[in-house]
Amino acid sequence: MNRSTIMGIIIAALPILIAITFHEVAHGFAAYKLGDPTAKMKGRLTLNPLAHIDLFGTIIIPFILFITAGFVIGYAKPVPINPYNFKNPKRDMAISAIAGPATNIVLAVLSIAVIRMVIYPLSSILPQAVVSTVLSPIFQMFRVSVVINVILAIFNMVPIPPLDGGRVAVGFLPHKQAEALSKLEPFGLIIVIVLFFVLDLGRFMFDPIIRFVYALIG
Repeated sequence: MNRSTIMGIIIAALPILIAITFHEVAHGFAAYKLGDPTAKMKGRLTLNPLAHIDLFGTIIIPFILFITAGFVIGYAKPVPINPYNFKNPKRDMAISAIAGPATNIVLAVLSIAVIRMVIYPLSSILPQAVVSTVLSPIFQMFRVSVVINVILAIFNMVPIPPLDGGRVAVGFLPHKQAEALSKLEPFGLIIVIVLFFVLDLGRFMFDPIIRFVYALIG
């Protein structure tokens, strides 16, 4: 593993942890506001990433993808939600599900704002030595943050249970269609793995998105 790869992993680590932590906390917070205290009782309404790290999804998968494919995606331990605590379980489960991707979009927008309104202006007035040693790594972190959060939001909104998009679809589809879609949940992860890693749908989906995001950053 060369030095640039190691630096890339270091730079990507913090944005990934922030993205997945806020994503899961958003699920739990939305559920809490809708009447389900399960996540709070389990100690999951915390921004401490250690409470949300999943060895396989947070560390191993992102590391392998970064080394082999050049892009990163991962997941944290799902926040526990008990739909029986909701007044309207079908609707409120969908709202709790969409809270995670929505939070990732907010983080992406905030990261773009920091890049364009803080980092770019500072790069024109600070000494070049400071820019290259301090500001450049910070810029890379925020750029990774934009990409990671956009990818997480879009990936999670794929309408296949147990992804968030699947839960949202189940919440808003008519009963018959929602019931049929929910039956896919035991096979959902297998379907996602086949689509994104065997058929390489992820590359076709995410490459244009990443190019668009980079163009947006400027």
